[in-house]
Amino acid sequence: MCGIVAYLGERLASSVVVKGLKRLEYRGYDSSGVAVMDGGMTVYKKKGKVAELEQLLQNQNLTSHIAIGHTRWATHGEPNDVNAHPHVSNSGRLSLVHNGIIENYASIKQMLISKGYTFSSQTDTEVLVNFIEEVQKAGNYELDEAVRKALKDVVGAYAIVIMDKENPNVLIGARKGSPLVIGLGQNEYFFASDATPIIEYTKEMVYLDDLEVAKVSPEGLEIKNLQNEVSDPQVHTVDLELEAIEKGGFDHFMLKEIFEQPKSISDCLRGRIHPEEAWIKLGGLRDYIGKLANSKRIVFVACGTSWHAGLVGEYLFEELARINVEVEYASEFRYRNPIIREGDIVIAISQSGETADTLAALELAKSKGAIILGVCNVVGSSIARVTHAGVYTHAGPEIGVASTKAFTAQVSVLSLMAIATAHQKGTITEDTFRRLLWELQEMPKKVEMILQKADEIKDISKLFTFASNFIFLGRGLNFPVALEGALKLKEISYIHAEGYPAAEMKHGPIALIDEDMPVVFIATRDSSYEKVVSNIQEVKARKGRVIAIVSAGETEVQKMVDFTIEIPNTHEMLQPLLSVIPLQLLSYYIAVLRGRNVDQPRNLAKSVTVE
Repeated sequence: MCGIVAYLGERLASSVVVKGLKRLEYRGYDSSGVAVMDGGMTVYKKKGKVAELEQLLQNQNLTSHIAIGHTRWATHGEPNDVNAHPHVSNSGRLSLVHNGIIENYASIKQMLISKGYTFSSQTDTEVLVNFIEEVQKAGNYELDEAVRKALKDVVGAYAIVIMDKENPNVLIGARKGSPLVIGLGQNEYFFASDATPIIEYTKEMVYLDDLEVAKVSPEGLEIKNLQNEVSDPQVHTVDLELEAIEKGGFDHFMLKEIFEQPKSISDCLRGRIHPEEAWIKLGGLRDYIGKLANSKRIVFVACGTSWHAGLVGEYLFEELARINVEVEYASEFRYRNPIIREGDIVIAISQSGETADTLAALELAKSKGAIILGVCNVVGSSIARVTHAGVYTHAGPEIGVASTKAFTAQVSVLSLMAIATAHQKGTITEDTFRRLLWELQEMPKKVEMILQKADEIKDISKLFTFASNFIFLGRGLNFPVALEGALKLKEISYIHAEGYPAAEMKHGPIALIDEDMPVVFIATRDSSYEKVVSNIQEVKARKGRVIAIVSAGETEVQKMVDFTIEIPNTHEMLQPLLSVIPLQLLSYYIAVLRGRNVDQPRNLAKSVTVE
């Protein structure tokens, strides 16, 4: 949520920043703005899409080589032009963009009011920029020193970039709990919330750590912590191509990412399994597979779709490795007093690696002596840096807000981890181990087979465009898939949808069944098949309209339901990687037919980096 782009160099700064803000639209936002230094400091900001800001700038004769920009997702104050960023200090000297929440803004604001400051917006950001100005004036400090001193008294989360009218060749950035990267070019510097808006210009990145302040100027880059101690910046070369963050001929990023899953799963598995030689290698966990095998308890912490992946992981680890697993919402875990013992393993799952609640849950677990591991997609992200070890999913950038390929990549990684742990522990036979590896290797081809049915799924979707409610039902490993299917539909189509274990239908949801209620069953051939068939009969007896995801060659279910979508056969433990694909397509086509903005659904952000 929210996005920052800033530039200092020889290019037209406003052009670089606005183009970058467009690249960050996937994060979710409701207003945008830029501040430029053209003789003086000028701010342009607008409620709505970046395109409206771009139109506002069209008739301006902008020549500045320094600018800061922002896409805002409202927290303090409603979405409007006034509350949009950047915010300017009372004197007009400083301009600042900010992601995060300043928790003690109210007390700081009262102090500033007592000193004669006035405020035009409802935001905590306007308070912060005036606080920095007050510190700067009181001590006659350079801007970077004023930022360091001010942030020592700030409580909350932030990523900020600030510029000073009286020193127009300097940008200052700082972070705590919200991501901020610095791009290094030839005689130019970039700040951004992630690599996507600046990859067009440079692949050399520095990831700021918490409580660090960075200063860029024609003299170079300098990073210090809040205690004024110099940090040695670690430069990372980002393996990301511009084509990966463009639509590539698809109507939406979401559809592109659904169709990328054969490749993203293949990339996730590449170099990690060898069915012919019967080995599995997870380099990031080289020193921890033994600890996983010997652990008595694993706790997954995650949010949203990643939490559903964790539920799949629970089934995998308990069934294959016979280890007790709990799956926690990170937002709940961090605010209670969880029982964590030394030797417990806490595994964070996050696409971005920046999810605020998940990071806080990890820090809590770490403070209690747990081994903390990570499963994330973004190299150099906060979770990757804070954990003892982990595994990257290698899914590539995911621009659509509704997660698709990230889910299957996470489930792929969790499958690898569970299989490797079980093999190390000796809780699966060599034959089972080899079969699982073969089935994983075949997974990209089998996903491709499902994607070839996209037109068939689109035709089914047309019949349910005007539904107001959906129920998704599954058992065992396919119960989390039912939850994920319901989440995808509600996220992008705004249809109310619920996922349940199929056996729980009789404990409440069956009261909703009538001829207007679509029910999606995951009815693949597995150990729960006969029970699911019985549940389908109960729904049909009440005139429910049933869409069933079935195994290839299925005939029994086909006779009793309204629609079936076949998926290839695979090992029961790996079925979620296939059964989720039709649900992603079903949700996508229903949302498109309803005229929804599937890549940027209302009120949602891609990465929730604040509470």
